[in-house]
Amino acid sequence: MLKFLSKVVVEYCPLDPRKAAAVELLAQCNGRKAKDSNPACSVELRRLPSPAPSTDLKSQPTLPPPRVLVTYFTGAEEAIVFAEGATAQGIRDQIVARGRLIDTEKMFRDGGEKWPVVIPEEELGMSFPGIKPKKAEDKPQAE
Repeated sequence: MLKFLSKVVVEYCPLDPRKAAAVELLAQCNGRKAKDSNPACSVELRRLPSPAPSTDLKSQPTLPPPRVLVTYFTGAEEAIVFAEGATAQGIRDQIVARGRLIDTEKMFRDGGEKWPVVIPEEELGMSFPGIKPKKAEDKPQAE
């Protein structure tokens, strides 16, 4: 995941029960495997301030939702808010999908192609011949 990113900032309030996914994502970003994939990526934690407790149960202050701010290697920034029931794996998959899209766009632009790539309608309906793998019995045996 970090190979697509230059900076990750995880924000949450310590008293928020929704912080579990944010903490898990932070742990994934700080893991050895993730750090080895991109040592230049900076990972930060920002703890949001807790609101002052109120004696009136009806006027309990709402906590800001946990979120992650990511900066991709191209400089594009994105804020992802952890909705109720969000998982660290879901957020990670979202970051990886966006990173792959940005990486693909960069490859096309570096190759001198326009982006987005427009595939003609007639090519969309064409069949693809595919490649059949050779069966084991068709291959010559080494003696």
